[in-house]
Amino acid sequence: MARTKNINEEASSAIKTSTGRPFDLDAFKKSKFLSSTAKFKDQEWIPFSKPLQDALGIPGVPMGGITILRGHTNTGKSTTLHELAGNAQRMGVLPVYIITEMKHSWSFARKLGFQMEDVVDESTGEVIDYKGFFLYADRTSLNSIADMASFIADLLDEQHRGKLPFNLCFFIDSVGAIPCKMSIEQKSNNPQWNAGAYSQQFGNFINQRIVMSRKEGQPYTNTLVVVNKVWVSPAESKFAQPKMRNKGGDSIAYDSSLMITFGNVTNSGISKIKAIKNGKEVEFATRTKVSCDKNHVTGITTKSTIVMTVDGFIEDDPKVIDKYKKEHSKEWVDLLGEGDFDVIEDT
Repeated sequence: MARTKNINEEASSAIKTSTGRPFDLDAFKKSKFLSSTAKFKDQEWIPFSKPLQDALGIPGVPMGGITILRGHTNTGKSTTLHELAGNAQRMGVLPVYIITEMKHSWSFARKLGFQMEDVVDESTGEVIDYKGFFLYADRTSLNSIADMASFIADLLDEQHRGKLPFNLCFFIDSVGAIPCKMSIEQKSNNPQWNAGAYSQQFGNFINQRIVMSRKEGQPYTNTLVVVNKVWVSPAESKFAQPKMRNKGGDSIAYDSSLMITFGNVTNSGISKIKAIKNGKEVEFATRTKVSCDKNHVTGITTKSTIVMTVDGFIEDDPKVIDKYKKEHSKEWVDLLGEGDFDVIEDT
């Protein structure tokens, strides 16, 4: 501290000597509106489930940051999303589901720990809706990338006005599944137009509002978790490897703090674990590769494998898989019957 003070005094003294008048750097900062704090809040996390924490070596997704979950179909992205949303609820962080693919399953989310209540039609006893500590929007009201960005911006504005007094975590499932307005108007889902819309709406606007919420003095800390659909570009030469690309462009990925990839580049990279008896089988788990490919928070990048089930992730360990099999085999009796069965794995 003393050395810093001396450096400041020496710099001010030198300027005073050369100009012939005193100079106050703090006053200059204030005149240029540079006197606001440069400090960021201490990093907090919305935790992954314990098996995913162990596989990746990181605690979860960073609050006040952008996290990308990418990979091919059925590799663990939605499992991660729902586990995070349930953990956000338990922290008092309001989950905001933005569903664009219309493959959302509330029963799956509930099984993974997401909390909600059934809304029942009293006359029929039928479940007609769900309510609870969350917000939800889908293609019913969000038809384009611009609509999605406007929805997020409106909630952030309401939060700023004090009408939504919670830290927010936006869960988008998924980027690449919703077109831009020009694609809609021209009736042609043009990837370049969509990438441009994401760059304009998110890269130049929403992304900055998310990361700036980490500044000290901001009353709330907001987080964005995105499932990113992918495509594979062919190798540029016989010596090069194919590359996984993000649908919708890279504007969100560039600003992300964390990027998690599930599966392989050119294929899903999964294997099915099944119980089989007398020609009948139950697929009860899936082993998938998982890697942290970008980490601007702790700097750790890792590769591992994990096993996903309808009840969430479990450790990729034979003893853990066998324990899960024994605990849930009673659920398969109607199909496989009583008694022992074999466990096989299909790649």
